[in-house]
Amino acid sequence: MTEKDKMLLGELYNANYDEELIKERITVKDKCFEYNNIRPANIEYRTKLLKDILGKCEENFYIEQPFMCDYGYNIEIGKNFYANHNLVILDGNKVQFGDNVFVAPNCAFYTSGHPLDYKERNKGLEYAKPIKIGNNVWIGGNVVVLPNVTIGDNVVIGAGSVVNKDIPSNSVAVGNPCKVIKKLED
Repeated sequence: MTEKDKMLLGELYNANYDEELIKERITVKDKCFEYNNIRPANIEYRTKLLKDILGKCEENFYIEQPFMCDYGYNIEIGKNFYANHNLVILDGNKVQFGDNVFVAPNCAFYTSGHPLDYKERNKGLEYAKPIKIGNNVWIGGNVVVLPNVTIGDNVVIGAGSVVNKDIPSNSVAVGNPCKVIKKLED
């Protein structure tokens, strides 16, 4: 089993010395660099390059510059997606965004993590678990979403939150750690 196979299965893997994963990261980071240096008014070329970077994108999407990711092919965005400046997606595993998702500035989605045991961590091992964001979700500024989190439909995540557990549909959640503070009518 390759390191990439382990990564996609959510098992411990070593991304630091695997030639295939290093090459894939460098390739997409070059594309992100190019994207981030396109004139903002050149929307047509920006959209074309994002379609080349992302694994799947539906109609009517827009990501403000700068944008960074690790692989790109693990990112799926639905219809009517908007992300403001400084979006970071560490996509060692799937990161799926539903339809009508709005992401405020300085947000990060991290599928990757490291073992708590320092001996394992010092070997360069890490894991990647998926993140799933439902439909009609608004993510406030400076939010961090951690590995293995699902955010349901019709959710608002308050600015500055650290989301380390699933958030149910039809709710407002805030804080560090992020907790539901209000249920919304469907």
